[in-house]
This record gives sequence, C-alpha cells and structure tokens, in this order.
Amino acid sequence: MGRRLDPDRQLSTDDAALPVVSLIGRPNVGKSSLFNRLVGGRPALVEDQPGVTRDRRYGICNWEGRRFRLVDTGGLDPSADGILGAMRTQSLRAVDEAQVLIFVVDVKEGITPVDADVARLLRRTGKPVLVAANKIDAGTADRQAALGEVHRLGFQGVFPLAAAHGRGVSELLDATVALLGEPPPPAEPGQAGAGIRLAFVGKPNVGKSSLVNRLLGDERVLVHDQPGTTRDPIETPFRVGERELVLVDTAGLRRRWAVDTLTEAVAAKMARDQLARADVAALVIDAQTGATAEDARLASLIEESGRAALVVLNKSDLVPRAEIDRRRDATREVLPFMDWAPLLMTSALTGRGVLDIVDDAARAFAQWSRRVPTAELNQHFEEMVAHRPPPAGRAGRHVRLYYVTQAAVSPPTFYVSCNHPEDVGAPYRRYLANRMREIYGFEGSPLRVTLRARRRSRREPARDA
Repeated sequence: MGRRLDPDRQLSTDDAALPVVSLIGRPNVGKSSLFNRLVGGRPALVEDQPGVTRDRRYGICNWEGRRFRLVDTGGLDPSADGILGAMRTQSLRAVDEAQVLIFVVDVKEGITPVDADVARLLRRTGKPVLVAANKIDAGTADRQAALGEVHRLGFQGVFPLAAAHGRGVSELLDATVALLGEPPPPAEPGQAGAGIRLAFVGKPNVGKSSLVNRLLGDERVLVHDQPGTTRDPIETPFRVGERELVLVDTAGLRRRWAVDTLTEAVAAKMARDQLARADVAALVIDAQTGATAEDARLASLIEESGRAALVVLNKSDLVPRAEIDRRRDATREVLPFMDWAPLLMTSALTGRGVLDIVDDAARAFAQWSRRVPTAELNQHFEEMVAHRPPPAGRAGRHVRLYYVTQAAVSPPTFYVSCNHPEDVGAPYRRYLANRMREIYGFEGSPLRVTLRARRRSRREPARDA
C-alpha cells in the first residue's frame, strides 16, 4: 500500500489539542487549493478571484499517521486596510497559533513586493517556515529562474509543487511532519467526541459571526460591516462546562435571484449543506428590522431539513426596551410554523443572552434525540383519539386509528396505523402532533406524524364501516 492522505474533516474537541500548521500568503496564490489537497475533498471555497477566503478555516490532515490541524487563511497584505485589513487580522491570528508556517507563493506571477513584506513578517516570528512554491507545473517556463526568485526570499525549505494536481505535496508534508516532532499521547478511550453541531444561519449581516466570536471569546471569525463577509462555513470546537459543541458560522443566505456572483452562489450552497449536517440550527434575525418574508423562507428550509432549531433575535441592544415584547410577538406572527422553536433575545455586542444559545441548543438537541416508550405512547394515543375521534372519510366511511409507533429520532417521527390514511386531513394530523407536544414537550424539535395503511394478515377479514 502506498502512502496516502487520510482526510478527517469533522473537527472535534479532541482535535483542538493537535498541533497547528497555517497556510500564509498574499491573496490568490492557491492557499485554498493546497488546503483542499491536504485535507481531502473540497471543503474550502476556491475561485480565481482575490480575497475569496476571508476567515480562518480549519481541517485535519493525517500524513503517515501524524495528525495536525491545518488552517486556511485569507490573503495577508501587511499594508492593506478595509476588508483586506480585517482579513490580515485573521491571518495574523493564524500565524500566532501555528507551530509551523507554510508560506505559499505563486511562481507563475513571480515574487511581488507584497510577498517580500510577508516574508519579512514571517521571519520576525522566529517560527519554522516552509515555502510552497505553487503553480510550478509543466507549463511553467524557466523553472529554475522562477525557483531562484523564491530562494531569494531567504528561507531554506522551498518546495516546488502544483496544489491543483498534487505534484510535490508529499515532500512538503514530510518536511512539515518532521518539524512537528513527536505526536502527543493518544486520547484515553471513552473521551468525548465531536459534540453537538450548532449552525448559525440567516441573512447577510445579521450578526452570525459576531455571535460565534462572543461565544468563543476570540475574533475567530472575521466580522466587518460589509454584508456577506463570511464565505466559507467556519467550524470551531467549543466547550462550556461539560457541554461540547461544534459551532458552524455560515454565509448569509439570500433569495436566489439576489445572488449575483458565482462565489456567493457557491457559498450559499455550502451553507445549505452545513444545515443538512447540523444537529441544531440557530436562525439569526436582526432584531432592529424584525422577521421578514426572507427569514420565513429560511425558517422553512430549517423545518424541512428536520433539524432542531432556535430563533435568535440579535442586536437587541439597538431595540428600545418597550419594543422588545412587540418584536417577539411580530416574529412569532411571521414564523407561526416554527412556534415550537425557542425564541431568544441576544446582543453579540454586550453579550446579553448569548450563553442562553448554548443551553437552549443542548435542550433542543435532547428533545430532537428523544425516544418515547411504545407502551406509554399508545396509552396516551388512545386518550387523544377518544378525546377527538377522526372525522368520517369519503362517502361517510369510518376511519379507524389503531396504534402509533415511533419510527425514528432526529427528528422524532411517528407512524400511525390507520385503515384509510388518505381520508385523514392535515387538520387532524396537526391535532395529533400538537397533543404529542403537549404531553411530551419536544421543544426545539420538529415533529413528523405519518399515517400508514394497516397491514392485515391473510386470515383477517377486511373491516370497514
């Protein structure tokens, strides 16, 4: 068997103890392509446009049995300001937390003044630096001249490679693992795993990244007053007491007709994929504007996905105290189909109510994962049907409900055995679901109630009324 990369992109709290290797370089030199090559698959958004990656993005690389956390960063331009300046701040944090730095340069374009500035900054850190001379494929003219320009940056370890095709990557990984030294002792059996995946979803600029940063107590996610700052979904292991979570910050979602760039379209697709992988979704709404039709559409996506959910009205510090209750009521009116989801008022700026997100997410996850004993369930089911029998079906035929079973969890799904399921309309199905909520709670979790035709044995005579 040859050597191969063994991707493991599901971050856990155990992964947080692994050594960190950061990819650093100016915009559009191929850092995200190299990140994707090293962690496997296509977890990072890649497009031939400077500044696509803006936050720090983490993945797990496993090479020759040695695991480490790899960080993809936005472009580092020491003299930039505005959104590029915010990206620089994120890149500098990745430099600070890394044990090994991989300096990525584009040999096709050649070494630029920005590359030289980055090189000076990295030398001042005193940390080991490996240079990934990227895009030096078969089409690169005068290979030796291009590499000579890279060597003049003053670093010993220069590795020519083509991240898009994988050439030269193994040599870079060998050198990286050698610099990391001996691996830490293995974790004890039975230690906690990945925890609850909590995804923050919502329209652009409602404060999703600010909430994640407030929870983490660190500017882990880039925050800027320009809408749509977050492009890639950002995953971060997080622990509060005994509770373990993976926080996922996603790109803002808008109506498809309002998406005007390929980058935004791909980012929105990745956000929807993260929703499908989440355990709990926190729908973040700007408390100043209140819930809109667009928020209702996003809430529908969450409900249809079957995820547990919270509704978070953020920026409550900008809402007058006398208006708070009215904003709550207005939100419930716009999202009546999500009345089972807890509604929280938060302020990422002041921290008000932010830790409640963790508590409510844990409770919603518990309800989402809950299974009810069959005997107890059917005892209550008989009482429900006796209290309100189903209406007569077509041509006045009698509808019988025999028993109920819980077919699945996440979300709780119940099958009701019935002689004529096609005759049971939506109002009665809602009655059954609402009564189950009254009895068992299931707060924060969607509920599925499906009627199925009863299977008769061959010897059992058909019964109809």
